[in-house]
Amino acid sequence: MIVNLLEDGWEVIYHRAHALLAAQIAGQWRKLDSPERLYETIAAISHHDDLEREWEGNQITEAGAPMDFTLEGESSVDKFKEQIDSARYRGRWVTVLTSKHICFLTQDQKGKPEWDEFIDAQMDLQKQYRKELGISEADVERAYQFMRWCDRLSLILAQDKLPDAGRALEITSGIDGQRYDVRELEDGRVTVEPWPFEAKEFTVNVEASRLSELKYESNEALISALQQAPIETLEWTFVKK
Repeated sequence: MIVNLLEDGWEVIYHRAHALLAAQIAGQWRKLDSPERLYETIAAISHHDDLEREWEGNQITEAGAPMDFTLEGESSVDKFKEQIDSARYRGRWVTVLTSKHICFLTQDQKGKPEWDEFIDAQMDLQKQYRKELGISEADVERAYQFMRWCDRLSLILAQDKLPDAGRALEITSGIDGQRYDVRELEDGRVTVEPWPFEAKEFTVNVEASRLSELKYESNEALISALQQAPIETLEWTFVKK
């Protein structure tokens, strides 16, 4: 989960909600240069965090605070295998993009036998599905860079990382080598430069749970608080400048 500290507690955004925010962003991209199989790509973006279950397992730090995802330990090979198996229900294209994303997330595990075997199996799977789908490696890579771009922009918003004073922040430069920057305007709206979207203005949103206690005695106490927490809808309006 994504955890932001507030003056009066915590703001918690579930990973699946963040993925849905990323999919909303993806759906606004201009149609002229959208990636291959756009709607299936949006499905991959929307579901790429489906295995995150914030109401299960250890979700608190040693100090008793809700645990932000950046503080979590390493994921297991079995968990990622489960994620690939889940993606297969949505089709080969979604599976290829999910597999590429997992390989990106686990690249620092290379050199460990179990992980090397897993990553090699993913590379074989991607090659097989590309051949079966008749899609070039370049087109798959472009679609994946699009997926990463939307995921990154969603995280910037969900983690409240927009810089102050109208300063620009790079999103990524992976799509056709083009650098994109996000910036908050004086009126609170947001712009991306250069503008990559179809509409000149649109609004996206995500739901966030508000926790009033800074510390919890157990996972059970935190989970109970999350399930009963008031929910706030966070919105961002993007506008072309």
